[in-house]
Amino acid sequence: MNLRLMGALSAFIAVALGAFGAHALKAQLTPDLLAIFETGARYHLVHALAVFAMGEAQAREPARGWAAAGIAFVIGTVIFSGSLYALAMTGVRLWGAVTPFGGVALLVGWLLAARAAWRSGR
Repeated sequence: MNLRLMGALSAFIAVALGAFGAHALKAQLTPDLLAIFETGARYHLVHALAVFAMGEAQAREPARGWAAAGIAFVIGTVIFSGSLYALAMTGVRLWGAVTPFGGVALLVGWLLAARAAWRSGR
């Protein structure tokens, strides 16, 4: 899996969705739903950069666990940001019940990144 490519494409999508939210959705969504959409875009962009960084680290040290962290970030982004985008666009609050599962995947990604960094420093 090419994490650098995935991270770059994910960042592109995050910026495009952020611009879409700021311009096209501003007049369409209530302020609370727009804030939810913006939270999804913010976490999406941050974790797209994290995926890219895991790809860079993996290129230097393939056996250190960077790929697992990157995959956890991808899964977490799809679930966390995706559920927030869906909630904002549909108003269906049930999507909010899905969001914490994505948050857990993002946290797992950060723990895996910390583990890989710790192993790298030994």
